[in-house]
Amino acid sequence: MGILDTFSGIQKIDTHRPWPRAVVGKDDWLRARSQLAGGQWDLVALWGEPQAVHMAVRDASAGDVAVLTFECADGRYPSIAQSHPPALRLERAARDLFGLEPEGLPDARPWLNHGRWNVTHPLARAETVSPGLQPYDFLPAEGESLHKIGVGPVHAGIIEPGFFQFTANGETIVRLEARLGYAHKGTERLMQGADLDRGIRLAGRTSGDSTVAYAYGFARAAEAALGVESPPRAIWLRAMMAELERIANHFGDFGAICNDAAFAIMLAQCAVVRERVLRTSASCFGHRMMRDRIVVGGVDADLDDKGAAAISGLMKEVAKRLPRLTELYDKTASLQDRTVGTGILKPELARQYACGGFIGRASGRAFDARKALAYPPYDQLTFDVPILEDGDVNARVWIRIREIGQSVSIIRQILDRMPEGDCRDSVKPAACSCEGAAVVEGFRGDIFVWLHIGPDGTIARCHLRDPSWFQWPLLEAAIEGNIVADFPLCNKSFNCSYSGHDL
Repeated sequence: MGILDTFSGIQKIDTHRPWPRAVVGKDDWLRARSQLAGGQWDLVALWGEPQAVHMAVRDASAGDVAVLTFECADGRYPSIAQSHPPALRLERAARDLFGLEPEGLPDARPWLNHGRWNVTHPLARAETVSPGLQPYDFLPAEGESLHKIGVGPVHAGIIEPGFFQFTANGETIVRLEARLGYAHKGTERLMQGADLDRGIRLAGRTSGDSTVAYAYGFARAAEAALGVESPPRAIWLRAMMAELERIANHFGDFGAICNDAAFAIMLAQCAVVRERVLRTSASCFGHRMMRDRIVVGGVDADLDDKGAAAISGLMKEVAKRLPRLTELYDKTASLQDRTVGTGILKPELARQYACGGFIGRASGRAFDARKALAYPPYDQLTFDVPILEDGDVNARVWIRIREIGQSVSIIRQILDRMPEGDCRDSVKPAACSCEGAAVVEGFRGDIFVWLHIGPDGTIARCHLRDPSWFQWPLLEAAIEGNIVADFPLCNKSFNCSYSGHDL
């Protein structure tokens, strides 16, 4: 039985692909909230439009995905976060952008809007206002001898902006609360009215380290909406690019985590391998990050024999270096002392927040979109999804290590089985309004894209959901009880995206 079979009297939207979408009434919306709160369903995404709120949900056992729509005639809807905390920041963001009011919202503070916008609700009926920075009321913490430490939004080093307020008892963290939104770029507003070529370029700039994954998701959503498929060769090339991106980022994180534990030699060694991956990507696909290589209808860069040989050689080098780096990590007692047992994310929280990527898999949540949703060509590839239960910094390191090994295996299979033929088809504009959705596995976890193409072939609405939306709140939980000096280590082991989250 599918998700929509749970409801009665719904209005199905026939132009939505590949998963069903339906407009539901208040009773069914509340029934969905109960399913989420009870753990039967996972929240995939929640986003707004001027007169409606949408929610993508996934049956946790059957794996079915559906999109539910609640029409907000009066600009109000029953809050999902009232019973299901993972929806909280999503509802606050939709409130800032569209003015939609979630009835029963447990936390009514603004989220993306810092008071610097010159309009209210910029994606709906915006009204011009005078910008003015508003004070943000952080949540209180009670107890004796507590003190507050503010960090950010500007940090040491070249990293994205975010503010963290610690409440500590001596060196022990009692509460951490993040204030994000500093990297808000108005991506979804820029999407409106754009053609698909510009749309996919904007998608690829949502979070720079995941440019392949975002373009991958956008392309799949657009192709689903239009009812077209990319050439087989393009499908396999996309997967190769996604795995190269995963390897580069995992090596970067591996080294950076060790560096935050004062083991700089690992940073240097991992940086060498990461640079090799980026240079090989540039020589094969014309860009170090492979930005703008994936397009709607295929890919914009083919792989010749010389490139295939270069990637094959790169995989040999990675397979040779990884065991040595792993042994160095595993046998350095001072490093293990910092990572083992630090920043533990409890499995029940990972499940409740449907936390994806290495964070969820290090805390026992066995979800990987490449397996669970089995989109091509991953449905034809053999690979394992590593799972650990410890949920600490060490576990998140080991998941990365093992995923690098799996990505090497995947790329080798792709090289052996790459089909011949064209790598791009021309895509005709839509003749009528249509909608598409996609989930792809980026290096951080599952990225969700929802796309509404208007009858003129331009983008009427696009929503991009980064895995960090469900990971940032869990960092706050994982750091509790740790010392302040371990925050950089825990933070880097999560490596949530500011830009992808802030849109």
